[in-house]
This record gives sequence, structure tokens and C-alpha cells, in this order.
Amino acid sequence: MRAILLLAVLGISLVCALPAALGEDMREASLQATRDREAAWEEARQAEARILKDREGLRARVAELEARRQELESGVERLEGDIERRREENARLSGIWAEKELAFQEIVGSVRLSARDLEAILRNSPLSAVAPERLDRLEPLLHKKHFPGIEDVRLLAGLYLDEAARSGEVILREGAFVDRKGADRQGKILTLGKFTAAYDDGDETGFLRYAEDARRFFALSALPSWFIRRNLARYMEGKEEAVYTDLSGGAALRQITHKPSLLEQIRSGGAIVWPILGIAVLALLLVAERLVYLKRVHGNTDRLMENMNRMAEQGEWEGCQELVRRYEGKPWPVINVLAAGLASRSEDRQTQESILQEAILREAPRLERFLSVLGILGAIAPLLGLLGTVTGMIATFRIITLYGTGDPRMMSGGISEALVTTELGLAVAIPIMLLHTLLSRRVDHIVGEMEEKAVALTNIMQKARVENGICI
Repeated sequence: MRAILLLAVLGISLVCALPAALGEDMREASLQATRDREAAWEEARQAEARILKDREGLRARVAELEARRQELESGVERLEGDIERRREENARLSGIWAEKELAFQEIVGSVRLSARDLEAILRNSPLSAVAPERLDRLEPLLHKKHFPGIEDVRLLAGLYLDEAARSGEVILREGAFVDRKGADRQGKILTLGKFTAAYDDGDETGFLRYAEDARRFFALSALPSWFIRRNLARYMEGKEEAVYTDLSGGAALRQITHKPSLLEQIRSGGAIVWPILGIAVLALLLVAERLVYLKRVHGNTDRLMENMNRMAEQGEWEGCQELVRRYEGKPWPVINVLAAGLASRSEDRQTQESILQEAILREAPRLERFLSVLGILGAIAPLLGLLGTVTGMIATFRIITLYGTGDPRMMSGGISEALVTTELGLAVAIPIMLLHTLLSRRVDHIVGEMEEKAVALTNIMQKARVENGICI
């Protein structure tokens, strides 16, 4: 094909060279044409050789590619077989998983539920202030995307056992806490299981509360009583075998900070509280006055009567008069009774008894002074407390009418007023009634003593009159 093309090119060149060869020698033209033809043939042979060489290389490459194609087709067939086997295996495993999926889901759900329960336990446990890293270790188990394995189950069981072990330990260690002023302090920290925590920083001793969010111990804003603080300090020093413990997990200790003072309780009782307190103050003054007075008027009347009886038996009536005048400055009612009896020694027995009874009756009002007032105050105090109860309940029902029962704190004011006034009224009335009874018995004792002395004096005077046979 290439030789034909060369001949065509040569022919065209010859035709094109004819006009130029007309002016030259034909022989030169023939020689030149022969040389050009041989050169063209040589070039054509070389081109043919190259083409044949390229064809053999192409055939070898085609054979190689054909072998590669056959190899790939065999590989495709083999892979298709593997895919079919994988599909069959996948179908078999899917069937097995469908049978066991529910059981796995139950196990995973149980593990996650246990992890959340443990999280709540550790978050509320005061022991997390000592070992806060436990919550960090538990954190991965709480994520829904995390599939728990056997190591996670071991971790969960280990944390449960760690909490149980720490709950039974009593540990005294140096640690940090926040004091009552809000500053960080270092001191001795005593943990009694997970129930109670206490501190001793060298300046004071008190109880600690655990803050869940901060995972730290905070000192209670109010200190316990001196006796409890002393017990805590001595226990930390190893000098006591028992210590105060709050088994409620801190609820009882928080009552120390929320315990209202006496003044706050009184103020919560409303306006009725102040009349009750006024009654208490007035009754206290009256009782103090009566106790002092009755102590003064009692005196040592036994010794006085012994001296008077001895002189009366001997007929020394002037000495009896002198003895009575000697004690006239004493505030003893029995002196006035004896003076009245001596003045009536010349009368008969009936008259003497009447005079002495009159003298006793004259002294009785001074002894019984303010006792009736105390009785009235003791009766009024609980009535005022009952009045406060009624007004407090009225206020409570008014709030219920306006706002309902959704918020109990809105009703606490009226209920507090009702209870505080009742409590205060009874607290005032009971001591008043007891003291009124005590003072009444004391007055009865003094009056009975005067009657006893009066009867004894009458008997002595009548005996002397009978023995002498004359009117004395």
C-alpha cells in the first residue's frame, strides 16, 4: 500500500517536472528520475519494515491483553462465587442475630440502667468528694452510642463494690473543704461511711454537707451545740469511742441550719403573740412578788409560839405582851393573830375563838393578794392561743380561696400563726396554773399555821383560867 503511494508521488513529481525538463537534457532527466525512484523505493522498504515490526509487537500486546482479560474474567467468576457465599453467610448470620437481638437489647438496657442507678448513687454520695474520679470513669457507659462490653460490666461491678466498701469505713484524713465563710480550708475530715462527715480545722469543729454539683464538702452554716462539738473533737483525737451520727444522710443535720430562733418563732405567731407575752411577763412579776412576800411573812413562828406557851403556862401575860410587841416590826400575820388573842384572854372560849378567827380572816386577804389575778391570767392565756389558732386558720383558708393549694408555702404563714399561738398560749398558761396552785397551797399552809397557833393559844388561856378558877 505504501509502495503504491510512493509511485503515485513519483509520477506526480515527474508530471510536475516536465515543464522544467523541457529545457534540459532528457538524459539528465532520466538519470535524475532513476535516482529519485531508487531513493523512494528504499524509503518505502524501510517504512514497510517498520510497519511489519510494529505489527508483530501489536500482535504480542493483543495476545497479552487477551490473556489478562481471560484472567480477569476468571477472577470475576471467582468473586461472584464468593459474593454468593457471603450473601448466604450474611443471611444465616442475620437469622441468628434476629433470634438473639432481643436478648442483647435486654442485656444492654440492663447495663445502662444499672449505670444510671449507680450514677445517681455516686452523685448523691458524700464519698464522691473523696473519690470524684469514679463518676468520670462511669461517664462512657451513659452514652447511647456506646455498646457496653465485658470490661464495662466489670467496671460497673467494681464501682458498686467500691461504694459498698467505702460506706462501711470510718476514715480520718487531711482534706480540703469550704468553711462557713465560703473560703477554702484545710483540716481534718472525718467520714462515717456515707452518713456523716465532720471537720476540725484547729479553730472550730462542726459537721460537713456534700454538694452534688461541686463534688465538695461545705461546712454547715450553723455550728452544733458545745457538747456535740466536744464529742466530735475528742473522737477525732481518739479519746471517745462513740460519736454523733446522722443516719438520715444529712437531713437531720440540716435542721441545725434551718432551726428558727425563739424570736423568729414568736414573730411567726402574728399579733396575738404579744398579748400572750404580756400575760407571761405580768404573771412572772406577780409570782416573784408573791414568793418574796410569802417567804417574808412565814418567819420562825414555832420558836415564837414555844416561848409564848411557856410564859402563858406560868401566867406571865405581861411577858407575852412584851414578846408580841418585840415582833411587831416583823411582817408575820401570826403576830397580829396572837396579839388579838392576848387582848381577848379575859373572854370566854367561844368569844376568844371568834376574835381569833376574825383576826385570821383579816390577815388572809394580804396573803391571797394577786392569786385570783394569776388564776385569771392562767385561764386567759390558752384562750388567746385558741384565738390565734382561729385567726391563723381563717388566713389560711382565705389564701386557699384566692390561690388554691398548689403552693404549700403560701399557706405556711397562717398555719404557723395558728400553731405558734396555741403553743405559746399553753406554754404560758401551764406554768401560771402550776405556780398559782403552788402559791395557793403556800397561803393555805400559812393560814393553817395561824389557825393552829390560835387554837393552841386559846387552849393555854382556857387551861390557865380553869386552874386559877378566876377570870384572867
